[in-house]
Amino acid sequence: MDTQKLRELLSLEYNCSPEDFLKSENVLTVSRLRDGSRPYSPERYFFHMMTMGGNAVVTADRCMQDFLSVYIAGKPGIFLFEIPNLLPIERELNRFGYTLTQTYHMFLSCREVKAEKNYPVKWFYDEEVHQFYGDGRFSNAIAAEYRPERPDRIAVCAYDGEKIMGMAGCSEDAPHWHQVGIDVMPEYRSKGVGTYLVTLLKNKITERGDIPFYGTSVSNYHSWNIALNCGFKPTWLEIGTSKL
Repeated sequence: MDTQKLRELLSLEYNCSPEDFLKSENVLTVSRLRDGSRPYSPERYFFHMMTMGGNAVVTADRCMQDFLSVYIAGKPGIFLFEIPNLLPIERELNRFGYTLTQTYHMFLSCREVKAEKNYPVKWFYDEEVHQFYGDGRFSNAIAAEYRPERPDRIAVCAYDGEKIMGMAGCSEDAPHWHQVGIDVMPEYRSKGVGTYLVTLLKNKITERGDIPFYGTSVSNYHSWNIALNCGFKPTWLEIGTSKL
């Protein structure tokens, strides 16, 4: 897995060094925008926390520093993401008009997998993807509209005659980092369509010299199984904030 490259990418967002993710103790930094990070927000993070399974790395506004420096000290980083330990953070965030988001469970490719099905497919690249914007069937695979900061690069659709069975797509969230999403039409689920399309797309991204990654929610076991079946491995966990 490209864990060293991942640490280098995330160090930009968490305003830390790549080695900070390997420490035994938790790390706290002052949030700031840095070039090259994933452009999920035009503003610097008010609070963002992540773990790769060991310590927690937290970046936050200066007004949160005193509270966080005491609160995270000595706590196992992985347990900071459990609800009882998030509640005090939520209360402190509320004082400044913010609330926690959902947790983001993120995967990196760990092994090669060959596509086992053989559904007919069509590939779409860059501007060719735009024809699908506004189609609510593909809210996970592609964006709702063109976003220059995170452009959709590739989409692949499986077909039953002229009918689309499902689509896997990827956006370039940082230079050479492509996040994969999948949508399968209800009548074609549990037929291996999602695993087939995600495997094809993951392999295509890798062949082009880029890094595929995948994200889902904690309770979406169907999505988790697709990721695992396609050769992805759970690698890091993040949580952030939004304004109340």
